[in-house]
Amino acid sequence: MLRGFEAAHGLTLKRQFIAAERRAHLHALFLILPLLLFVLVTFAAPVVLLLTRAVYDPSIAGTLPRTVAALRDWDGRDVPPEKAFAALVEDFRTVSERNTQAFIGKRLNYEIPGARSKVIASVRKSQAIAAPPYKEQLIAADKMWGDRLIWAKIKQSGEPFTSYYLLRSLDLERDVDGKIGPVAASQAIYLAVLWRTFYISALVTLITLLLAYPVALMLAHAPPQTANILLIFILVPFWTSLLVRTTAWFVLLQDNGPINDALKFLQFTDEPLKLIFSRFGTLTAMVYIQLPFTLLPIYSVMKGISPSYMRAARSLGGGPLYSFFRIYLPLTMPGIGAGCLLTFILCLGYYITPALVGGAGDQMVSGIIALALNQENNWGKASALSTILLLATLSLFFVYNRLIGIDKVKLG
Repeated sequence: MLRGFEAAHGLTLKRQFIAAERRAHLHALFLILPLLLFVLVTFAAPVVLLLTRAVYDPSIAGTLPRTVAALRDWDGRDVPPEKAFAALVEDFRTVSERNTQAFIGKRLNYEIPGARSKVIASVRKSQAIAAPPYKEQLIAADKMWGDRLIWAKIKQSGEPFTSYYLLRSLDLERDVDGKIGPVAASQAIYLAVLWRTFYISALVTLITLLLAYPVALMLAHAPPQTANILLIFILVPFWTSLLVRTTAWFVLLQDNGPINDALKFLQFTDEPLKLIFSRFGTLTAMVYIQLPFTLLPIYSVMKGISPSYMRAARSLGGGPLYSFFRIYLPLTMPGIGAGCLLTFILCLGYYITPALVGGAGDQMVSGIIALALNQENNWGKASALSTILLLATLSLFFVYNRLIGIDKVKLG
């Protein structure tokens, strides 16, 4: 009987403990709920909505529903039959009433240059078509409708979900038969821009690592007062706007700027060097801005490494270089990985610096995204390029987690 009482009492305590733990979790959730909602509304939701535009575009499906339905049974081998033309004329009448012809023309113009003006003119001319045959009259209004390419593009764009923007971001497209292939050489620009972005980001990451590692090593072994003063100098640039720092390099790197004047004064060169609007200017400004982001995680890890490890390696017969590469360098890998990962990811999104001090051949993906949003109003292209950058970032996190472990990241 006593054992039964103890078992029942233990079960009651267990239930009370579980209930108390559940209340603690609910209390913690209640405390962070405002912050969670704020992040979801102001950050997560806009990002998700932006990224969905890379694969979701109902502009054709919503404005030409009859035409899209009539083209579902079309084999694509020749110009579609009369019923497709009749459906298009009927859709054009609705489009004219709603004044949405510009949206159709804009979407088709992405795939067929010059289609926008022809679509707008065809919508206007279709109002005079009162009776069949619609096919002859619509082709007479514009010869574009006698080419199966325009009909193939309408059919391919007829579904709300599309692969067009992602394909074009990789310099690919669907031909008139729906097969995926490379775009014309004159239109193949995005892979080059993506490659340039990854190349510049990797090069900046490597240069900052080579510059930051010895400085971090010096700081980690310097007296505390000296290290603190040097850290203040390293952190001073964070007190200044990124735009101001980039503009300062714009002044320094000009043909008649202080750097070129000093080189000519020291007789290292007779003519000004091409420092501005060049790859050198882009790399110099980006390395300067990103150097603290690489240095601080490495320094943080080095401060936690006990000097006794190197003394033990030396006492066992290891030389300075051997002990460094076999003992010290592997211990600093979490800091190296965190600093390089942070720098590389930040470099992928650079826009202001390449735009101000870089040349035409130094513009990165962020500049193309800004152009698509601000001037072209092409949200699909911007979303597709953003998706590629996001996937690249997630891939880097995956590789870092496999090699080092994301739980070992130390940023300060």
